[in-house]
Amino acid sequence: MKLKVCGMKYKANINAIAALKPDYMGFVFYENSTRYVTEKIPQIPEGITKVGVFVNARLEAVQKAILEYDLEVVQLHGTESPEYCQAVKNDAIKIIKVFSIKNQFDFNKLTPYEPHTDYFLFDTKGPNPGGNGFCFDWDVLKNYNSETPYFLSGGIGIKDIEKLKTFKESKIAEKCHAVDVNSKFELQPAYKDPIKLKSFIQKL
Repeated sequence: MKLKVCGMKYKANINAIAALKPDYMGFVFYENSTRYVTEKIPQIPEGITKVGVFVNARLEAVQKAILEYDLEVVQLHGTESPEYCQAVKNDAIKIIKVFSIKNQFDFNKLTPYEPHTDYFLFDTKGPNPGGNGFCFDWDVLKNYNSETPYFLSGGIGIKDIEKLKTFKESKIAEKCHAVDVNSKFELQPAYKDPIKLKSFIQKL
């Protein structure tokens, strides 16, 4: 499984985390978030995919950010429709569509999105669109019946290492493309702890 570190914002911290070579780095373009990107993103090393995270944004704003920040993947964290995903997706841009889970989920909801989505991301349902800091019940994914690979997200931290190792060996992880981490590795909103994250990567 690959690793995505989401909610990056500060230049020096971006460089420190990029040195750990995660597969993806996520940048939030949602004004109500404490992780909202407000300055130029520094050049990140080749091999790290740059993801822009949006919540019910105007299509024009997404397209502008793609060009301005040289984004490779767009993560849609709101109530965006399949048609919206289709409008954003092209040969150069991949789409991650987020769905929030608590204790149960109807995976049939995903069917209309499948033709226009490269990945799904399953996060924990909470007061915020992401970064709530706690896990949902991964057993819900036993009912996942799509061929589309997914990102596992939602409050994942160091304490979940053994749980993740068990998960990786299970049948429900067959379509899991990557693990997405955020709030559990923060010293403050958007500022990730490189030491803690390095330890997580080594243990995983």
